[in-house]
Amino acid sequence: MQIVRTIGWVLLLFSLLAFSFFNWKPVEVQIWSNLVLETKLPALVVVSFLLGLVPMWLVHRASKWRATRRINALETATNRLATPAPAPATPASAAAATPAPPSPDLPPEPANPVEPEPSKPA
Repeated sequence: MQIVRTIGWVLLLFSLLAFSFFNWKPVEVQIWSNLVLETKLPALVVVSFLLGLVPMWLVHRASKWRATRRINALETATNRLATPAPAPATPASAAAATPAPPSPDLPPEPANPVEPEPSKPA
């Protein structure tokens, strides 16, 4: 993507240089009735381009900055919710964590739970 942007800027610069070379003429810009600015045409084109580009670039940077801040805040909140707080290690909780022995009423689990053991004749 960087190469496409670079090619675009190079083409824009080349076209501006070609335009400047062929249109290096003085022009008069009347700002108010008694204020006239005499400048070269390429300078007028560059200033007009920048007057259109800079405000939109600033809006883009501000919205990108705001979005980055929101994304970081949401990621931080998600990480806080997803990470459980460590439980304190006490002897009572350690005893509760060990599995209880199976009750004598239940048959033992098969070695391979996918294929049940053949039934025994009574």
